[in-house]
Amino acid sequence: MLVKLYASAVHGVNATPITVEVNITPSGDFKSFIIGLPDNAVRESLFRTDAAIKNSGYESPRQKTVVNLAPADLRKEGSAYDLPIAIGMLAATYQIPTDLLDSFLFMGELSLDGTVLPIRGALPIAIQAMKDKFRGVILPEQNAREAAIVKDLEVYGVKNLADVAGFLAGKTKLDRVTANPREEFEEAQRFYDVDFSDVQGQENIKRAMEIAAAGGHNIILVGPPGAGKTMLAKRLPTIMPPMNLHEALETTKIHSVAGKLGSSAGLVAQRPFRSPHHTISDVALVGGGNHPQPGEISLAHNGVLFLDELPEFKRTVLEVMRQPLEERRVTISRARWTVEYPASFMLVASMNPCPCGYYNHPDKECVCAPGVVERYLSRISGPLLDRIDIHIEVTPVGFDELTMRSRSKESSDSIRERVQKAREVQQQRYEQWQGVYCNAQLPSNKVHEICDINQAGQVLLKSAMQKLNLSARAYDRILKVSRTIADMAGSSDIQIEHLAEAIHYRSLDRENWGR
Repeated sequence: MLVKLYASAVHGVNATPITVEVNITPSGDFKSFIIGLPDNAVRESLFRTDAAIKNSGYESPRQKTVVNLAPADLRKEGSAYDLPIAIGMLAATYQIPTDLLDSFLFMGELSLDGTVLPIRGALPIAIQAMKDKFRGVILPEQNAREAAIVKDLEVYGVKNLADVAGFLAGKTKLDRVTANPREEFEEAQRFYDVDFSDVQGQENIKRAMEIAAAGGHNIILVGPPGAGKTMLAKRLPTIMPPMNLHEALETTKIHSVAGKLGSSAGLVAQRPFRSPHHTISDVALVGGGNHPQPGEISLAHNGVLFLDELPEFKRTVLEVMRQPLEERRVTISRARWTVEYPASFMLVASMNPCPCGYYNHPDKECVCAPGVVERYLSRISGPLLDRIDIHIEVTPVGFDELTMRSRSKESSDSIRERVQKAREVQQQRYEQWQGVYCNAQLPSNKVHEICDINQAGQVLLKSAMQKLNLSARAYDRILKVSRTIADMAGSSDIQIEHLAEAIHYRSLDRENWGR
């Protein structure tokens, strides 16, 4: 008997419908075959499904069995096809009815005892099932809440193969999993483990971080050990505008595909903060591999990617970020496939000013030999440093500031209110421009139109370009940062003080540092 049922394949952050065809024919040859470009994990499915069917109280097929996964030219990867293959075998041997097979999409890995194990990409699979007008999805109970984010789709989480077979036969009742993503999303946005009020002193650094959050600008913090660079970076997401539902859905899809969501997870409500170790490989950072997975820059989508001790990262790892920083997406191309992952993130980097860490320190003397500081910074290429809008030097906090506990410190909530007001101005300005939501995303051909400066500003900027030996890209970055500072000040025009502050944040450019 031939039966058809449906599954899904995740490609990038989207899902593609897969038709699972199971044909069982009487034959002296009891061999089973899986065709349709399966990988090794899919081929091994026959052994898992055979044991799972027997241990669930059903008869495993003892006839020639052919399983076809269509479309046949799309590579099938992973163990998530176990459940639909097993259900297809039971239906093809008349052990369960076929009435509901067209109505549901099935996904799940099977243990040898019939337990249904969790999968990756449940959210994009559920979204695709809704688009294809399926009645619902049947998948592991650990993935049910994630899939239940999609409205108007029946989601059933199952523990084992027997539950699925009983449900299709009308013998077992499954409880539909529901979720209220909007309510849970709004509640989860309110809670952060850290706050800017924890930071003693560093008012000028807080100002730079506020500007970076208001305009979506990349920022690098340069300072000695213990100055508070990591502490400040970890608190940046707390002052960024809360994610809207569209951003949360995008972010959740990426984390779902990467298998980073827990069993009780709904929408990702808080902006991601990713901090990979400096030993990371280029593939782990940008994504890809034999079985393509999103990298750290995509997991930081709509959030912050923090690279601590930037010069310690391998040069090849840092260079692969240049294209994603400009295009806000990463394209992984191989001979047979191409995958695109979103990567719109804020880059926050930190580094010591020199190998010993005490160059320009007010109290401690740098012991680095002449030229070492320049060589240390040269580990970061000029093109990458150019793509970082704000360079700020972090100085150590003095004893008096550390012990002034009575001084009122500004909380993340109050800073975030100012950031949101600046972002609202930018959203109104760019509402007719697709893909532009903040000043950092402003295309180069629109910079002069949006960031117009007067004659005095042009003179100041020309002088800064000559003294700091800045590139054309740095010129654009200064104008974008000055536009953000003007938005925060409520000014429709960029004043000379806004431009001067933006130029100050390029004072650590590589041509001027370490000499």
